[in-house]
Amino acid sequence: MPYIINVNRLKNRLQNRQGNTVIIDVRFDLSDPDAGRKMYLQNHLPGAVYLDLEKDLSSRPEKHGGKHPLPDLELFAAKIGNIGIGHETTVIIYDQENDMFAARLWWLLHILGHERTYVLEGGYNKWVEEGNAVTKSLPVLAAKEFRPHLKENQTVDIEEVKEKLENEAAVLIDSRSKERYLGKEEPLYKKAGHIPGAKNYFWKDIYKKDGTWKSKGDLQQHFSSLPKDKDIIVSCGSGISACPNILALKMAGFSKVKLYPGSFSDWISYEDNKIETKEE
Repeated sequence: MPYIINVNRLKNRLQNRQGNTVIIDVRFDLSDPDAGRKMYLQNHLPGAVYLDLEKDLSSRPEKHGGKHPLPDLELFAAKIGNIGIGHETTVIIYDQENDMFAARLWWLLHILGHERTYVLEGGYNKWVEEGNAVTKSLPVLAAKEFRPHLKENQTVDIEEVKEKLENEAAVLIDSRSKERYLGKEEPLYKKAGHIPGAKNYFWKDIYKKDGTWKSKGDLQQHFSSLPKDKDIIVSCGSGISACPNILALKMAGFSKVKLYPGSFSDWISYEDNKIETKEE
């Protein structure tokens, strides 16, 4: 499948010394922001460099904009070049397993126009389960020039969300669990429920029961009730778990897919915004 690479392909690439490959570890724990970096320092795939969700893949939160605002893309592009990624570099991203953080980095590179970007199927756990080596050694990085080719119209802000929902010009997806969508539980924010009009597509439903990615045909079936002639705005809590859904929608053939980076955490930062707790 496009955008996904399995362990065997990555292993063969490394064994055959196919050059110009950068592997990025993005393991993270929302409840323990230091956990991912600690795991990386303990063990990681050979040659992998670590990028942190909150220090590298997001900017500092402010009053509005959500819990994980997008990083400054110019600074982010410079950082990508500094870790050895150029126009011809193949980038392979892994999480602990098939998690949300690898998709966040995939999406950032995607909107910067870097097409040779793949998520490792099964992540770190799958690599280890198949008997492959890990290391504590830190890679020696050689900076390259990374010239972004920014794709336009890939995100929406809160005003565009409101306008397009009012005009029925878009469909809004909430990627969080059903329980959080319905306001039955909310572990992260002071308010519970969802943005009025949002439809629930839990991000983990893009995987099969064994945790692996669904096929293109299964993803097309999963999203079959969504229109292809309207914008699909994808949200979640703070623009992270929306990204696996965006990747899956792209694999299913949807082209008019946009991220609402602030998502629910941005929406509730405005006191007057209403919240819904019923299925839509």
